[in-house]
Order: sequence, then structure tokens, then C-alpha cells
Amino acid sequence: MNFFELLFIAIGLSMDCFAVSLSFGAQKKLDKKDILKFSFFFALFQAVMPLIGWLAGNSVKVYLAETDHWIAFGILTLIGLRMIYESFKGEDEKKAVDIRKWKILITLSLATSIDALMTGVSFGFIKVNILLAAITIGLVTFLNSLFGAFVGERSIHISPRWAEIIGGLVLIGIGTKIVLEHLAII
Repeated sequence: MNFFELLFIAIGLSMDCFAVSLSFGAQKKLDKKDILKFSFFFALFQAVMPLIGWLAGNSVKVYLAETDHWIAFGILTLIGLRMIYESFKGEDEKKAVDIRKWKILITLSLATSIDALMTGVSFGFIKVNILLAAITIGLVTFLNSLFGAFVGERSIHISPRWAEIIGGLVLIGIGTKIVLEHLAII
């Protein structure tokens, strides 16, 4: 997997964090320290979860070598479809919580990084530099979280729905590309 593919995966995975940051930024109650704190936690969780997933996927890949590309495709497609499905849920519950509370911050960081965990599992089945992937995912998530809060602060109303839909479509596209490469179609 080359760097540009990792970058697109990182962008796709960070869209949940972007959408949450956009929602919290729109509340206009957070100061710069709060925004930096939740951006850091989102990035940290997004960077660590693929490492954990990779360890799990890598440990069973010898047993699944003939179907690994289908597994990677399935995982990325399910994550993408879940992101698209989640984008149609109401935004009210996202705005009803205070991200400055540690329990909320940790819970949101964990919830938005489950996709990264599963993506890490799929990384265990394909050739990928996991450290580069984790760092790229973490940095992109940090920047997207900052950007989301910045845009949210300055907007009247921008729906986070589109960020989640685009992120889901990107992950489905990467999964499809992995299968097509293994089938030698592209």
C-alpha cells in the first residue's frame, strides 16, 4: 500500500472526528485549549487503534491468506457503510454532550476510533507499513479535528452528515481497490 492510499484511508477514518469536531465547534462554547485537547485525544486513539487491530489481523493472516483481500474489502466496506448509515442519525445527540468532561472525551475518542481498529485488522492481511499508517492516521485526524472545530465555530450551520458520507465512500473505494488488485483487474 502506498502513501497516497494511506492518506486517503486516514482522511476517510478521520471524517467521524471531523464531523464531531464540527458539531462541537458550532456550539461556540469551547476555547482553544478545549479544541486542542479533544483534537489530541481523537488523534491519539485513531493512531493507536490501527496498531492494535494490525496485531490481531497479522496474528491470524497465515490461516486466511487465500481470502485476506476479501476480508480487508469486507471490513472496509462494512465500516464505510456504517459511517454512511450513521450520517443519517440526528445531530441533536451530538450537541447534547459536553466534550470538556473526561468521561465524554474518552468515550467519544473510543467510539470514533472503532473504525480505525477494524481498519488495522484489515492492515494485518495486506502489506502495509503500520507505523507510517498509524502516524498518518493520527496526524490527519488531529488536523481534521482542528479544522472541523474551526469551521464549526465560523459557520451558521454545516451538516456533518456529508463528511461522514464522503469518509464512508472513501473506505469502500479503498476496499474495492484492494480486491481488484488481488484479482489482477487493475
